[in-house]
Amino acid sequence: MALAEAGARGRLLRWPRVLLFGDSITEYSFQENGWGAYLAERLVRKCDVVNRGISGYNTRWAKLILPRLITENTGADSIAAVTIFFGANDSALKELNPKQHVPLEEYAANLKSMVQYLKSVDITADKIILITPPPLQESAWEKACLAKGDKLNRCNATTGQYAQACVQVAKECGTDVLDLWSLMQKNQDFSSYLSDGLHLSAKGNSFVAAQLWSRLEHKLSALPSLLPYWRDVDHTNPEASLL
Repeated sequence: MALAEAGARGRLLRWPRVLLFGDSITEYSFQENGWGAYLAERLVRKCDVVNRGISGYNTRWAKLILPRLITENTGADSIAAVTIFFGANDSALKELNPKQHVPLEEYAANLKSMVQYLKSVDITADKIILITPPPLQESAWEKACLAKGDKLNRCNATTGQYAQACVQVAKECGTDVLDLWSLMQKNQDFSSYLSDGLHLSAKGNSFVAAQLWSRLEHKLSALPSLLPYWRDVDHTNPEASLL
């Protein structure tokens, strides 16, 4: 059978998508042992895990981009889950990092705006997971800043305020939330979760992967494996199994 004919006979195969939307902590999540790579491995044959992490971005910029990533005309119906993971840059101190800083009230409003947009294109609240920024280990991040000729431009207490705002937005909008800022600090020495005081270490990636999977598994467990197991394909008539 010609390929064109096979394509005409078979239905278009569309993998559901899990969209990871965030800053550098999301962008780096497809690196070796990253939390995004872990999700992609767990969901292979079930979902495409799409990394839309953009290093350095904040919610002010993210809310402008989101409608360019998902519209009703570009497969919003195939979205199985969306993570929104911002705050590490928004919470930068205004006087030392005005370019990335977003005021707390605007941060909350931007998160709410993004959730409302997703709902407007028929992505229901149960498919949305907000993720708070992780805690900041100030001494390690200060070393990273000094190496670039900068002063310490973030503090953990301020990051915590943004994390609390994220949790509150999730409550108001009826979405799930992963409060990394609180969960990681249950371990008294949370610095092992961070590679440079801000970004995740291997242990931190494993922690995020486990926490996020515990929230995604029940949402996605009913999704079937796409295409039959190879032993179940009728080798004498593969068209009957595959088209």
